[in-house]
Amino acid sequence: MSIKIKSLTLGPFATNAYLVADTETKNAILIDPVDDAPLIMDAAQDDGWAIKLMLATHAHLDHVLASAAIKKALQIPFLIHEDCEALLDEIPLQGMYFGLSQLPAAAVPDRLLTSESEIIELDSIRLTSLYTPGHAPGHLSFYLAEQKILFSGDTLFPGSIGRTDLPGGDHDLLMKSIIEQLMTLDDDVRVLPGHMGATTIGRERLTNPFILSHS
Repeated sequence: MSIKIKSLTLGPFATNAYLVADTETKNAILIDPVDDAPLIMDAAQDDGWAIKLMLATHAHLDHVLASAAIKKALQIPFLIHEDCEALLDEIPLQGMYFGLSQLPAAAVPDRLLTSESEIIELDSIRLTSLYTPGHAPGHLSFYLAEQKILFSGDTLFPGSIGRTDLPGGDHDLLMKSIIEQLMTLDDDVRVLPGHMGATTIGRERLTNPFILSHS
């Protein structure tokens, strides 16, 4: 049993998409269909992987721009938190806020996740959903517990945290999510965020100014 992860940084906001594959079955989960559906699908095909499931950490436009095209092409389910539906319906309005126009509609979710922790499985891949709102309503992080890898979306970054000045943002709630959901993980957990490069829980616990000032 072996898990391999491929990351792609795409789109106008340099957003990270992650392909998580079972190297034996060659089936994969896509976390955050950020932009450029053909490129994401080609990246999977380059390794002989078949994307079978698509997840989004939240419904800000840069994390779901390719969702509809990928769902249509591959006929795969799309999962997101139930509190994200309103933002999903407002992709054109989100685009106007950033001066972007003619954005594609997001995919319609096939299943809505809740605030309760859930296990999302595909072959040997076992992702645990962690409810981490604050940056956006219904934000989820996904934890690959056996491999000690956290996909933090826009909750936690190297030396920083997600912005909370967009509609639905809440700084106090974001810090609560980070402290109660993420800082309870082990120091050696590797963090793969929605933007920027990788970090670890231990590094952020010791050096992240937002966490240090909060404690």
